[in-house]
Amino acid sequence: MVKQACAYIDAHLEDAPTLDELGAALHVSPFHLQRIFKRETGVSPRQYAEAQRLQRFKAELREGESVTRAMYDAGYNSSSRVYSGQLGMKPSEYRKGGKDMKINYTIAPCTLGYLLVGATERGVCSVTIGDTPEFVVDALREEYPAAEITPANDLSEPVNAILSYLDGDRTRIDLPLDIQATAFQRRVWDALREIPYGVTRSYTEIAREIGKPEAVRAVANACGANHVALIVPCHRVVRENGALGGYKWGIERKRALLEQERELEAVS
Repeated sequence: MVKQACAYIDAHLEDAPTLDELGAALHVSPFHLQRIFKRETGVSPRQYAEAQRLQRFKAELREGESVTRAMYDAGYNSSSRVYSGQLGMKPSEYRKGGKDMKINYTIAPCTLGYLLVGATERGVCSVTIGDTPEFVVDALREEYPAAEITPANDLSEPVNAILSYLDGDRTRIDLPLDIQATAFQRRVWDALREIPYGVTRSYTEIAREIGKPEAVRAVANACGANHVALIVPCHRVVRENGALGGYKWGIERKRALLEQERELEAVS
């Protein structure tokens, strides 16, 4: 039922279907649909629709559509609904690829390849791991291609903190962050930061810890949306059967991180 509801919402974003309309389309009561949908995903149908509209809006802006065209194609009927703090900037600024934003970054070789740490004046906004310096820079530029993104020498503290963790010299990374997230994502990320070093949790266990036992898929999606890997240790979340699951920077890196943590924790 939830899959059908998601499919219906995706196909009718422009119409912004109400809960009553959604219930009628699926032949279930709106109350029942709302309860099951939130239990399974961790969000309401309306919140799901808003997230999907935002993703479509951002995608069309990146592809060169005007703000007005992208706004209405995504199902928004006013600019005030677009700018509700979700983008972190005005739509016109996002349309320009983050123009006037200032992000500094530093790249350093590490045990997993190359590490890039990007930060605004407020804190770390991106942690990227890749095989080449070019790859990690491209990943940073992907979200804001027109931002003022420059290499910097003043990020030694966050870089050294993460390198120290990768070298096994520290078990936790506490740094100021400048990241945006939904309330649900923040709850998941806070739970991830509470997983002890050398320990793993399943997606199901995290869902239970945040009080959303049926929102396992939503927890996995929140892990995938984490832009500050290692600081928020999403690599410590695995499948119920112990399989590693996915990892943004490659399953082998996830395996290496977990093996190192287990070995060092066993020694200590």
